[in-house]
Amino acid sequence: MHSVDARPAETPDPYVRVRGAREHNLRGVDVDIPRGTLTVFTGVSGSGKSSLAFGTIYAEAQRRYFESVAPYARRLIHQVGAPKVGEITGLPPAVSLEQRRSAAGSRSSVGTVTMLSNSLRMLFSRAGTYPAGAERLDSDAFSPNTAAGACPDCHGLGRIHRTREELLVPDPSLSIRDGAVAAWPGAWQGKNLRDVLDALGYDVDRPWRELDPKDREWILFTDEQPVVTVHPVRDADRIQRPYQGTYMSAHRYVMRTFSDTKSHTLRARAEKFLTSVACPGCGGSRLRPEALAVTFGGRTIAELAALPLTGLARVLAEGARGAGTAPGAAPGAGETARVLTEDLLGRIATVTELGLGYLSLDRTAPSLSAGELQRLRLATQLRSGLFGVVYVLDEPSAGLHPADTEALLGVLDRLKAAGNTVFVVEHHLDVVRHADWLVDVGPRAGEHGGRVLHCGPPAGLAEVTGSATGRFLFADDPAPARGVRRPAGRIALSGVTRNNLRDLDVDFPLGVFTAVTGVSGSGKSTLVGRALAETVAERLAAGDGTAGPVTRLVEVDQKPIGRTPRSNLATYTGLFDVVRKIFTGTAEAKARGYKAGRFSFNVPGGRCETCQGEGFVSVELLFLPSTYAPCPDCAGARYNPETLEVRHEGLNIAEVLELTVESAEGFFAGVPAAARSLRALRGIGLGYLRLGQPATELSGGEAQRIKLAAELQRVRRDHTLYLLDEPTTGLHPADVEVLLAQLHGLVDAGHSVVVVEHDMDVVAGADWVIDLGPGGGEAGGRVVAAGPPAAVAGAAGSRTAPYLARRLAPRAASGG
Repeated sequence: MHSVDARPAETPDPYVRVRGAREHNLRGVDVDIPRGTLTVFTGVSGSGKSSLAFGTIYAEAQRRYFESVAPYARRLIHQVGAPKVGEITGLPPAVSLEQRRSAAGSRSSVGTVTMLSNSLRMLFSRAGTYPAGAERLDSDAFSPNTAAGACPDCHGLGRIHRTREELLVPDPSLSIRDGAVAAWPGAWQGKNLRDVLDALGYDVDRPWRELDPKDREWILFTDEQPVVTVHPVRDADRIQRPYQGTYMSAHRYVMRTFSDTKSHTLRARAEKFLTSVACPGCGGSRLRPEALAVTFGGRTIAELAALPLTGLARVLAEGARGAGTAPGAAPGAGETARVLTEDLLGRIATVTELGLGYLSLDRTAPSLSAGELQRLRLATQLRSGLFGVVYVLDEPSAGLHPADTEALLGVLDRLKAAGNTVFVVEHHLDVVRHADWLVDVGPRAGEHGGRVLHCGPPAGLAEVTGSATGRFLFADDPAPARGVRRPAGRIALSGVTRNNLRDLDVDFPLGVFTAVTGVSGSGKSTLVGRALAETVAERLAAGDGTAGPVTRLVEVDQKPIGRTPRSNLATYTGLFDVVRKIFTGTAEAKARGYKAGRFSFNVPGGRCETCQGEGFVSVELLFLPSTYAPCPDCAGARYNPETLEVRHEGLNIAEVLELTVESAEGFFAGVPAAARSLRALRGIGLGYLRLGQPATELSGGEAQRIKLAAELQRVRRDHTLYLLDEPTTGLHPADVEVLLAQLHGLVDAGHSVVVVEHDMDVVAGADWVIDLGPGGGEAGGRVVAAGPPAAVAGAAGSRTAPYLARRLAPRAASGG
């Protein structure tokens, strides 16, 4: 007989307890965070908040997951490395939703990220209207990513690549020997193809345009690959024997390189000789004819995938009502359609709630911002039904209009209400105020941060002196009022029709600070990043004065400064050249005969050959995305031991690359070329970054500010138009102050600045505001209001106006 223990079970510890966190700049941090809360991690950029939330708490949850799944994964943990922390208790399984962009290919789309495509394909398979006598298709047959569904002509890509003579031979006055066929490879391989043509009897010394058209056609486009004996022209200093050479046409070479090469450089070169056109077989729909013959609500699956999600929801609701009665409908199709459309509409509603109703299912993932991708994943998680997990989110408000941020807070509350814990790294003060629990890290960045200043309810931060977050969270009006500048001209755009912009007329004043506002998808980036940028570039190229006083255009976007650990802050800004020159000039380097190349980690010689100078090796995890681990030989130093023996002012080159911008400024004080770059980086709030910090570790906002710093260090006197897309993304309000001082300084120096922006502090301090909307997608693309901030704040029908008015109110009250 079994005895029963009647003692009550111990109540589990309701806290996640972190002890001795030392990741990056964290200084032995101890924190206790209650589970079942919305906890926000705050602090200036580089303070250590992400190191605590992602680098420590989430990394430890991931490590424990690896340990639980297989011995194979446990072995890899030693390569990937565990976070530097003494102990973490009370930690549930964790789900990470970061801003870092995954390597999404052209086949990845809004539909695949949200898994809405799966449900839509099932709907067409089970409840679609088929042509008379047609067989029912599996759901796979409606996917362009499967052999069953992909158009055979374009293999499901929707576009095909073609080339033509003008691309392959840009200068027909040249002969083949002089390089007329520009698409061929350089060096020996190109010479070989020219020699093979010569051996085949073609005239390689006549200008291309004088050759017989039939010969030109064969040379460029034949699929034949004849083999001939080539007798190379003998050089006096070496013997060259005859060999068997195989001919390959320029078209065949370009297409093979484009489709097969693993070299990004070679693929990019091949792409220059190609044009991309909609596939004539499927019209760009990517699907086989059999799938396109099936409809729902009178539309094909490709037509539905092209609709904005708000429009798709309307069509699905109408289609479900008539699904059972449509000719060609399967028995029971009405009930099947009802169940499947209810699921689809529920999923779409969550995405729309997060301000993304303007997206379509066929919108490719690479064309989305990091913030849009994260919110799509967040919407998917909300429908997943998981409970008891920790969600760790990286600035979910990034790229959100204040109106959309309110909806985001509702989504975060629902995740918490479902029995989960939500950890959010965030700067947006509305999100911070909404938190149940606040972990404020600081007081400043890099080596001046890494301490927890406050861990508790947000109200308690008011008692903490030295907190940059507290200064803004409890202040009525932290930003000073500024007088509105007078324009020094204007650039007028008329009849702009791009994406959702329809026949738009808008003026951009020059010599002032202009903010372009509007909800997500209203057309801001299209207007500034495409229409304005391209118009100004064309007018400057024409040189006819139609660009007004502007003589130079600078676009500062958030694209990465590099895609591998080989690219870093020092290489991008040119600092690395200065550093290598200094090390080459040391007595030790001269004695050893080391040249500048010895101190580059990009070429053989001084680099560690195990990792080929990357400092990291890629670890493949089979069932999970690959990750980077420190090189087992150089431990991340990038160089071989002999190179590291050379020192300048007591440091080797790896140690110099580990310096922060702030520390390096003192180290290189006597080197003007380095000091100028470092001063610009620190002046824009990036003093905490390491010189050798890999590009893969930088956020989009950091990448944008590095580009801006590179531009600021060479400011010219000619009138420059600066275009920036959400420059405050990822910035604490204290860092926004620093950035704005730089941008307004550019305007004071006689330049023009146009920013796409959601931060009402930035908008309130602008000279001119252009508000687009009123909604996103089809409901946007119009100028709702334009004028000084005070005028836009009172505009009827503007979703920006009430938030701008609220921001301006304290200034008005104080006479600002």
